Amino acid sequence: MGQKVNPIAFRTGVTRGWSSRWYASKKDFAALLVEDRKLRNFIKNHPKKSQYRSAGIDRIEIERTRDEVRVMMFVARPGLIIGKKGQEIEILQAELQNLIGRRINLKVEEVGRPELQAQLVAEDIAQQLAKRSSFRRTMKRSLEQTMDAGAKGIKIQMAGRLGGAEMARREKQIAGSIPLSTLQAKIDYGFTEAMTPQGHIGIQVWINQGTYGDDTDGVDAQAGQASKKPKRSHKR
Repeated sequence: MGQKVNPIAFRTGVTRGWSSRWYASKKDFAALLVEDRKLRNFIKNHPKKSQYRSAGIDRIEIERTRDEVRVMMFVARPGLIIGKKGQEIEILQAELQNLIGRRINLKVEEVGRPELQAQLVAEDIAQQLAKRSSFRRTMKRSLEQTMDAGAKGIKIQMAGRLGGAEMARREKQIAGSIPLSTLQAKIDYGFTEAMTPQGHIGIQVWINQGTYGDDTDGVDAQAGQASKKPKRSHKR
């Protein structure tokens, strides 16, 4: 067995920020960590409102101050969360306040290109597999959509009873370049499970969104280097 590192944990604190940003003492840290987990699970798997699952929630970031808890949701279709005249978001904010007993400041931001967010691509594939779609066709369509949106590369891997087979197996497809060990590369990672009648199918997605800082990929680096030959001196 090979040793594998979670791509998000590998980059957190180096090129990627934390999804929970707050400080607590040793005795309060565990309780606040459980609170964060409760908030994320309640929003993602709301017991009454199924439209939240189709809203395309990419990630939920949490900040804490002395007075309130700031919850920032990055959503592909924010209209399903906000509702008409902001009624739905007010109801959700009240439910979260009752859940943890603290003041909640809820903010919703729209994700510009959901095809470049690995978690949203993985959840879209899971929805297609739950509707009995062909896994190979679904993988190919997701690869094409992400590359057309401007990604440098994408890798999709599925594991489970693919196509209803009796024995579980693993299949993957890659397009473009995916430098997984390069910290300078902006790699987004997403994971979810598709609930199929034959069992759960794990879906992993890696998307190369480019590099941090400079947009140049080093193709024309040689042309920009100084010439090693000494310059000729022209006499007048």
